[in-house]
Amino acid sequence: MARAIKRLTPLAVSKASKRGLYPDGAGLYLQIGPTGAKSWIFRFMLNGKARAMGLGPTHAMNMTEARGHAAECRKQLFHGKDPIEVRKAAKLAKRLDDARAITFKQCADQYIETHRAGWKNAKHAAQWESTLQSYVHPVIGELSVAAIDTDLVVKCLSGIWTKKTETASRVRGRIESILDWATSSNYRQGENPARWRGHLDNLLAPPSRVAKVVHHPALPYADTAVFMAGLRKQGGMGARAVEFAILTAARSGEVRGATWTEINLELALWVIPAGRMKAEKEHRVPLSSGAIALLRELPCLGDVVFPGAREGKPLSDMSLTAVLRRMGRADITVHGFRSTFRDWCSESTNFPREVCEHALAHSLPDKVEAAYRRGDLIEKRTMLMQEWSDFCATTPSAKRVIPVQ
Repeated sequence: MARAIKRLTPLAVSKASKRGLYPDGAGLYLQIGPTGAKSWIFRFMLNGKARAMGLGPTHAMNMTEARGHAAECRKQLFHGKDPIEVRKAAKLAKRLDDARAITFKQCADQYIETHRAGWKNAKHAAQWESTLQSYVHPVIGELSVAAIDTDLVVKCLSGIWTKKTETASRVRGRIESILDWATSSNYRQGENPARWRGHLDNLLAPPSRVAKVVHHPALPYADTAVFMAGLRKQGGMGARAVEFAILTAARSGEVRGATWTEINLELALWVIPAGRMKAEKEHRVPLSSGAIALLRELPCLGDVVFPGAREGKPLSDMSLTAVLRRMGRADITVHGFRSTFRDWCSESTNFPREVCEHALAHSLPDKVEAAYRRGDLIEKRTMLMQEWSDFCATTPSAKRVIPVQ
C-alpha cells in the first residue's frame, strides 16, 4: 500500500503548538522549535545516511508551496542528486551571476570604504583613489570583477612598470588586495591574477632591478654644525621646526604635528602618541638642552607647537622644504637629516646600535631580539641626544669618538 501523503491540513498546522515533528508524508514535515517557531523540512536517506533540509518558515511558505518543494526534492533523489547540494550549487551560481554585474571599480570603492577607518589619515585613501583612477579604472574599472585575469592586470601595469616603478608596484598590491576582497565576498573565484610571487614575477621584471632605491639626500654629518649656525639665522616658524627636527632626529610629520600637551619641559620629554607614529607605537623622545631652549623661545599660539598660517593648523611639509631652498640647499631634504644623525652615531660615537635605532623609532629587524628588549633605553638615549645637540652647536676641529658613560 502506498505511503500516506498530505496528512496535514491548514487547520492542523495553525493549531499545532507542541515542539516536535509532524509528518505530512513522503519526507515532508512540519517542525515546531523550542520557541514555537514553525517551519517546513524535508527528511530523506542518501547513501545510508539520514539528512534533513530546511525549506522555510510557515509564515513565508504555505502548505501547497512546501509540498511542491518536497516533490522537487524527491525528483532530484530519483535522479541520484542530493537536494541539499543542488540548492548550494544554485545559490553559488546566483552569486556568480550577481557578480557579473559588479564591476572592479565598485569593488574598489567598497574596499576603500571598508578600510578607510583603519588607515591613519585621509591622505592614504586619497592615494588609493588617485592611483586607481589614473592607472586601473580606465582599463578594468567597468569590467566585471569576476572577469579580471592576468592579461588585464599586466595591461594596467605594463605602461608604468619601467617609468614609475614604485607607483606601479603599489598599484599591483592594491589590485591584489581588492581582488582578494572580492574573492572573500564571493564575487569571484580562483587564484588572484595580481599576486606577485610565483605569478607576475615571471612576467614582470623585479622592481628592485628596474629602478634602484633612491635615498633622501642627506647632509654629511661633518657639515652639521655649520649648517645649524646658518639655520638659526633664518626667521620664521618653519626654520624652528627644521631645527627641532634635526635636534630630535624625528620625522617631519611628527614635528609638524607636535602639540604642547605632548611635551613636558620640566621632564625634558616629548611623548608622541602611537596614532602619530609610523610604527603605530608610542615613542618617547628625550629633549636635549638645545631642544628645550628652542621650545622655550617659541610663542605659544595654541596647542600646536609649530603652527602654520591657518589658525590652529600645523605647518605644511612644503614650509620646511622652503626653508632649505631659501638657504640654497635644495640638494638635501629634512628627512635626510635622520640619515645624517645615524651616520654620526655610527662613525663618531660608541653608542650601541639598538640605542641609535630606538632614537630613530626604528623597529629592531631581529624579531627574537625585539621580543626580549621591551624597554626603550630612555636613559642612554638621553645621553645620546645631548651629545648630538652639543655636536650640532659647535664646529668640531676633528672627528672624535664619544664614549658611553
